[in-house]
Amino acid sequence: MTNHVAQGKLHSVPEMRRIKTIHFVGIGGAGMCGIAEVLLNQGYRITGSDLKTSSVTERLVALGATVFIGHRAGNIETADVVVYSSAVNPANPELAAARELGKPIIARAEMLAELMRYRHAIAIAGTHGKTTTTSLVASIFAEANLDPTFVIGGLLNSAGANARLGESRYLVAEADESDASFLHLQPMVAAVTNIDADHMSTYEGDFNKLKKSFIEFLHNLPFYGLAVLCIDDPVVEEILPQISRPKLTYGFSEKADYRILNLRQSRQFTEFEIVRPERTGTLKVNLSIPGKHNALNATAAVAIASDEGISDEAICAGLSKFQGVGRRFEIQGQFPLQNGSAMLLDDYGHHPREVAATIAALRDGWPDSRLVMIYQPHRYTRTKDLYEDFVKVLSDVDVLLMLDVYSAGEDVIPGADSRNLCRSIRARGKIDPVFVQDDEDIRKVLTGILRDGDIVITQGAGSVGLLAKQLAAQGLVL
Repeated sequence: MTNHVAQGKLHSVPEMRRIKTIHFVGIGGAGMCGIAEVLLNQGYRITGSDLKTSSVTERLVALGATVFIGHRAGNIETADVVVYSSAVNPANPELAAARELGKPIIARAEMLAELMRYRHAIAIAGTHGKTTTTSLVASIFAEANLDPTFVIGGLLNSAGANARLGESRYLVAEADESDASFLHLQPMVAAVTNIDADHMSTYEGDFNKLKKSFIEFLHNLPFYGLAVLCIDDPVVEEILPQISRPKLTYGFSEKADYRILNLRQSRQFTEFEIVRPERTGTLKVNLSIPGKHNALNATAAVAIASDEGISDEAICAGLSKFQGVGRRFEIQGQFPLQNGSAMLLDDYGHHPREVAATIAALRDGWPDSRLVMIYQPHRYTRTKDLYEDFVKVLSDVDVLLMLDVYSAGEDVIPGADSRNLCRSIRARGKIDPVFVQDDEDIRKVLTGILRDGDIVITQGAGSVGLLAKQLAAQGLVL
């Protein structure tokens, strides 16, 4: 256990005056740590627990939180309220103790909703692109000196954090559909980037239930709020007539209110123009992140910022200065080979559509380079549900190294494993994937196959991101 005294300024919320200490079960999680940091900086005493120490827990301790390693009933002794995420087992001893003591127990999203209650909240939803879009909105608002509070599911590189308490009325946050918790949120502005089949166990395998949850989320907006919707996504376009709130659409489609034109990409740099409603001429955008998918993410941010009255100068500067998000097409640098060098990238994408977008961005930006992917499937359920889609998209790289499935606590599902994926990809006849068991195995394989000018990308939401950092620091040295 480590303890520091918080030095934050208390942002008065009279209705929460009875709450002094807030405990987070699983405080190191991507969705939890940001909320904890904002509340810590508002002046609340924050305690939390996690299974192991990480850079995230160390940061929270440095800011003033008390973090326990391991879950024990005694950890919640001083808490006035206990916050948990859907990743926490209901039998967790801290939750059990809180129930026995009659302490309030609330979901992570309920606490996020409380942060939104007294602010002008902007929530970004969608199966893919939430983190980048939320970060782009925060970047633009910061450039406009609007000092937003933000809570993001990834590390905003320019801030070195995934959350920050701002002094203005604006709050920008991701809205998570994976456990349907976004239905707790009541923002003033909501964006939906796309709707795709993922986390289907939450929706009992029924895609219509998933669609209905997005419709319900958008109807949490007040009647005077704003829905910003990607019309290029067929499912979003399908539900448009059912959204009875003010709407703006964006995309490459001629039907879009905010329409993307003349997109060009060179390596990681992307430039394009946006036609906007009731504006003459186009807005010229420059990004340091590649791909059509990121042009769409940026255009969602432009639509939100324009509607809030932010100047074109601030919008363009916020986008051009954007330094990206940790593990989202993050260039780790070059590492030397015997003859030349290879470029190393790391990407969090773990759904076939996300992997396809990354591959497309690499092909467009580096058309002459060979693409070597180290892929780690994430969850047996996702691998099973989207098996054929994974087989198809992973066949589109030049060289594929496949790690074992990162289970995220799930039980093994027969047939939904990495060796079977390799066999199915091999049967398509385009590439011959290599199953690799550990870091040493990967380095040996890479040493034998890499050529000058290759691009190596570590891909997935699990521990493969740590491998990227190791390769960046050590190269192929065993």
